[in-house]
Amino acid sequence: MIVKADDTLNQRIVDYLDEEKAMNLFILGDIENFGYKSDFQDIWVDIGNGGDIKGIMLRYFGNYLPYAKESINAEGFSKVIKDGPPLEMLSGKKEIVEQFQPVFSFTAKKDLYFAELEEKNFTMKGLGRDDLTYAAVDDADDIIEMHNSIKEFQRRETARESLVQTLTTKTGRSYFIKKDGKMVASAATTAENSRSAMVVGVCTHVDYRQQGLASRCTAVLCEDVLNEGKILCLFYDNPRAGSIYKRMGFQDIGMWSMYSK
Repeated sequence: MIVKADDTLNQRIVDYLDEEKAMNLFILGDIENFGYKSDFQDIWVDIGNGGDIKGIMLRYFGNYLPYAKESINAEGFSKVIKDGPPLEMLSGKKEIVEQFQPVFSFTAKKDLYFAELEEKNFTMKGLGRDDLTYAAVDDADDIIEMHNSIKEFQRRETARESLVQTLTTKTGRSYFIKKDGKMVASAATTAENSRSAMVVGVCTHVDYRQQGLASRCTAVLCEDVLNEGKILCLFYDNPRAGSIYKRMGFQDIGMWSMYSK
């Protein structure tokens, strides 16, 4: 039986997700930061006949994140998706997300490597940061403009809204570098919580690549988050990007899939 979760289920949900806490960083972080009563977020739980949890799904704006240990009630959770706000993206652990393929007609699919960084493995401490800026909400439009100039980035209708939400609530941070009066490189976190953070939005304007700018933004960002006692996770989809992150100390722990319509 799939039910909409509230505070009474919180501890059981957290215990269930904690068994793969890195993979569940988004769900755990959003529950910790926004709880069960936000307009832009819902948590749904599949409860078995014996009262045990069989699966969980988070909705954050138009992004749906399902999770289960092995198999998930894709048909039941799909009905929840169809009855809710329009689906922009379905994402999560590859083995779980692919079970939704027979239900939806996805027009785009992307599989990503999922990597984790712990403080003991971090190798790039003490890099220069004089030209780095910690982003404020007023910088959101410039960040989105730079992202839109990069063909590798997926565009989502709620991207700006989500970024402003992240910066306003301090559930993420962004560092950037400006040259010649424009933003040319950045790196950010999202879904920050008391234990972890996800690195996102690592990019460099096409005219300023091969200078190590985004790598430096990322390294400084990681150092600051690690100094707060948290771990970091990120996605990457090509060996070159993976080699850069692995030089920082990131280690692969699985695969992540993103499906969109």
